[in-house]
Amino acid sequence: MKTIALFLFEDFQILDAAGPTAVFEIAERLAPGSYRLQLISMHGGAVRSSSGLALDSLRADDAPAMDTLIVVGGNGSRRAMHHHENTAYLRSRARDTRRLCSVCSGAFLLAAAGLLDGKRATTHWHRAEELQRLFPAIRVEADRIHVRDGTIWTSAGISAGIDLALALVAEDLGEAVAKHVAQQMVVYYRRPGGQSQFSALAELGSNATPFAPLLDYMRAHLSERLTVERLAAYMAMSPRNFARAFTREIGISPARAVERLRLEVARERVESSREPIEQIAASTGFHDPERMRRAFVRHFGQPPQAMRRVCAYG
Repeated sequence: MKTIALFLFEDFQILDAAGPTAVFEIAERLAPGSYRLQLISMHGGAVRSSSGLALDSLRADDAPAMDTLIVVGGNGSRRAMHHHENTAYLRSRARDTRRLCSVCSGAFLLAAAGLLDGKRATTHWHRAEELQRLFPAIRVEADRIHVRDGTIWTSAGISAGIDLALALVAEDLGEAVAKHVAQQMVVYYRRPGGQSQFSALAELGSNATPFAPLLDYMRAHLSERLTVERLAAYMAMSPRNFARAFTREIGISPARAVERLRLEVARERVESSREPIEQIAASTGFHDPERMRRAFVRHFGQPPQAMRRVCAYG
């Protein structure tokens, strides 16, 4: 039986704790004897969440040996990361805990403890730039749902704690159990869009932009040649006026937008399937695998094959 401990602090986000707790609770129900859950905090007792609701906890120094320690996030992480007793405790636990994890801004506590130096990590997209600025030794991957680097796992904002916990269950008990847990919770086992926190469509423009239908059209025809002339014709505009208006409204050129959408779909398929790289390149409009490889290196810092290995083996 594996003990899963969740580390709380004042003003934590309650879903950061409740989401993973539900995952492990249901996994235990499906595979009895798998997990024991424990809430801990530095001083024990009731710990107030940012919602005003409080959860009871065991004093951290009294906690038994644990398999996995998950640091939750929330508004209180800004204060908690500066408390020496928190970071010292996490450093001590890192030596005898099989997995050390964070949900959302819980990554800031791991970073303040020096446990993310030289590692890949993620956090809520809204705080990713801050994490990178405060801790430049970390390689922050702002668009990931969760990232595993060795024995340390970090996840994105709030509900991503559920995604993280499902990944941990899959590692422990197999994908069949993790999928069953997801079905019981009525959540995606793997979110549409692969491991990305946000969609390129949403990032490029809202429904209010006059180019929203065009962005949908572009994504639906990625395998085809999407020239400026073709896109302009779809919008019933001259190519020159279209290119200017699109760049002004969306913030990047039509060609760059097409590439962003192709990269999103290609990355999703690289990470979530065993489909040949050549086939992915052809069906997403890159056509040449080398062209896709160069685009991946330019945008993600590594080629498709390396991203697939990381996703498969952690």
